[in-house]
Amino acid sequence: MPKVKDMKRICVYGKGGIGKSTTVSNVAAALAESGRKVMVIGCDPKGDSTRNIMGKKIPTVLDVLRKRGEDVQLEDVVFRGFQGIYCVESGGPEPGVGCAGRGIIKAIEILNRLNVFEILKPDIIIYDVLGDVVCGGFAMPLQRHLVDEVYIVTTCDPMALYAANNISKGIKRYAHRGNVALGGIIYNGRSVVDDISIVSEFSSKLGTEVVGYIPMSEIIVKSEIRKKTVIEYSPDHPLSNLFRELANRIFNNSKKVIPIPLSEEELDRISEKIEKLIERGV
Repeated sequence: MPKVKDMKRICVYGKGGIGKSTTVSNVAAALAESGRKVMVIGCDPKGDSTRNIMGKKIPTVLDVLRKRGEDVQLEDVVFRGFQGIYCVESGGPEPGVGCAGRGIIKAIEILNRLNVFEILKPDIIIYDVLGDVVCGGFAMPLQRHLVDEVYIVTTCDPMALYAANNISKGIKRYAHRGNVALGGIIYNGRSVVDDISIVSEFSSKLGTEVVGYIPMSEIIVKSEIRKKTVIEYSPDHPLSNLFRELANRIFNNSKKVIPIPLSEEELDRISEKIEKLIERGV
């Protein structure tokens, strides 16, 4: 993908259900609110990354291809939502058929063919990517140098940290083929144990830091029931300001690293700490 001058390109990874789409949609809303031209590309087969920006689910690139064949126009796959945010959903195959990661590959091919990035010239592109399995399709933003930096969303949960560590391995693998690097960890505090020191330790061992904290809040549930971001639904809520701070930190971040993934033994030690916190009822 040719890079438009000064365009920032980031990717948000994390295991399924970890809060990626909540994070991406609210960061995008905060950036657009501040006057930046934002594009969100949803790379989750569920096709729901942009729902809270659009107020509804939009046709995915694969949906459009199935209906229209290769005769696809820019307006068929790019939609404008809250604060003018450009939204694209790659989509996935029919249930039980094909590789979900292929949707990402095909979507990027179509966007490039339509010269979407050169025509719209966004200030920032945010890819929302499932990170349970870093297969060829889901790793495409890293493999083909579509992004410059990656952010990983995690909770204080052993399996979430395990997934985050695997994603870090992928970043390290592809960092030497381009300029992609890890921008930081975004901590979602909605797991059984909410202890930022655990995630801070994990981040430090990777060589990075926690760039944002999203506390558990009913306002997220309320806003998403209405198919809105927190920033649109309740712009004066303290959580909206936390998302604005996170968005500003990401946009201006210059601290990017090639991560040093943890060993199995290091992950086990962190899991043991989490287990002790659970036993103490923390």
